[in-house]
Order: sequence, then structure tokens, then C-alpha cells
Amino acid sequence: MSEYAFGISLTPTQDLSLAHDVTDVAERSGLDLVGVQDHPYVGNFLDALALTGHLLTRTTRLRVFPDVANLPLRPPAVLARTAASLNVISGGRFELGIGAGGYWDAITTMGVPRRSSAEALAALEEAITIMRGMWSPGQRVRFEGDYYRVDGVDGSEAGSPPVSVWIGAQGPRSLELTGRVADGWAAPIPSYLPYERWPGCNEIVDRAAGEAGRDPASVVRLAQVVGTVEPGGGRTGGAKLTSGADPLRAGAHHWAAELTRLATEQPFTGFVLWPEQQGVEQVRRFAEEVVPLVKANLGLPSA
Repeated sequence: MSEYAFGISLTPTQDLSLAHDVTDVAERSGLDLVGVQDHPYVGNFLDALALTGHLLTRTTRLRVFPDVANLPLRPPAVLARTAASLNVISGGRFELGIGAGGYWDAITTMGVPRRSSAEALAALEEAITIMRGMWSPGQRVRFEGDYYRVDGVDGSEAGSPPVSVWIGAQGPRSLELTGRVADGWAAPIPSYLPYERWPGCNEIVDRAAGEAGRDPASVVRLAQVVGTVEPGGGRTGGAKLTSGADPLRAGAHHWAAELTRLATEQPFTGFVLWPEQQGVEQVRRFAEEVVPLVKANLGLPSA
């Protein structure tokens, strides 16, 4: 990922025209990322990866990622093939956000066994090992773990730039795993992980990366913020993203000040808006009003 990136989260409802409108505006307005939420157990949602592939064929510059892929419902060998295909088809514009599983009451309705937190985390590490092997052309992948097994499956071309793995981690052990093996941390929205925990989580990722002999700065950090960009700019008002889980409802200047603070006080280099109301106006305000202010604050080129 480039030094800084800005994007939006997309809820995969069956309103395909809205998804088209939102991503079209995101692309035209210069945003970098679209994250598609993955909840396969929701009956009136489109499949996140199918929608991701569709959106990648309609765009030329945006990178699209599942935010985050539900591993218990997506076997890693098949997920690896899907990710590689999407990356090749799009010319290297697919990233793999992935999680160990959250809503287990819903997940188990689709016929998979419930896992404890420790089991789910161990399964996630096994899955990443398998997927990375399968993204190596000419390699025959054999792996036998406690949760997943492959026996001589062929690795294949996975596109360029390669697929990045961003873990949606929130607990200490999953954050340590992120620091050890992942390309990035997609910070869960604050209803899962309140803002006051973000600095400590980044410290865990940094420490685990260093202990694994990695440069902590090589682990991308995505801040995902729920809220509404209010009209009129608004130089004052709005909460600070320091504690709690309340949506940020403020004008562009306050949004820019808070995202700038996250970029300077913590190692966040990616920022994803989760709009309270999905629509083109929120995308446009974020891209055309908030992002240029953040870039100016950080001394970045505006385009």
C-alpha cells in the first residue's frame, strides 16, 4: 500500500445500483480503497467476494478488500484461489482482509462447528500459512494442522502487486499474530474495539513485529471510523476519537483534525469511513472535503 490511503466501507445489500454509484464516486473522487463487509449468513446481502469481483471489473484504480473475510465460512485453500484470481483479474488491486470469526451464533447456522477464541486464532494462523504457500507458483503445498489440511495442492500465480493480508484483530493474541505474520491490521470499528484501546493495540503489533525480526512500520494500519461527515465544513464541534465508540458526526475540518491526529500520534496510514447512511453524498464529502485537508495537514500532495 502507498504511504497513505483513504477509503470507504460498503455494505453489500442487494441494491446494486447504490453499490455502483458509491464506487463510481469513490473512483472519480480519488479515493484508494473500498472495503466490502462480509456476512454470508445475512440472507439479503450479496456475497462479498462475488460483489468484490464485480466492482473490480467496473473500476480501474480502486483497490477492493473484504472487510473482513469470514474465515470459518471460507476454507483457506479455496479462499486463496479466489483471492489470487481477483488479484490477477484486477491487475493487483485486491487485498485480503480476514478475521477469525465473530458472530458465532450466526456462523454456526451455516453448518460449521463453533470454535473457541483460541481455536479460531490457531485456525487463522494455519489458514494464512496455507494461502501464502498457494500464492507461490511452482510450489506444491502440503500442510497438516489441527483445523486445515492440504495434500500436494499446486501453488499458482497470484498477481502483482501481491495480495496483502490484513487481519481484523482485536484481542492481544490476535494482535500478536498480526505483528508476526500479517501485512496489516484493519482495526475493527469502535463498537468492537473502543478508541481508547487503539494505542495499546498498535503497541502490541509493534512489539510482536519487532520480536519476529520484522520492521513494525512494514505492518500497515487501517483506522476504520463510523460516522457522518456533516455539511458546511465546521471547524468546531464533534467528538475526539480517543475513547468510547460513538460515531463521529462533524464537519470536514473536525474530521480532518481527528484523522490527522491518528496519523501523527499512532502509526495509522489508512483511513476507512464507515458511513452511518450509505450514499454518494457521504463518499463525496469524505473524498472532496476531508481527505484534501488531511493530506495538507500531513504535507502530502493533494493528488
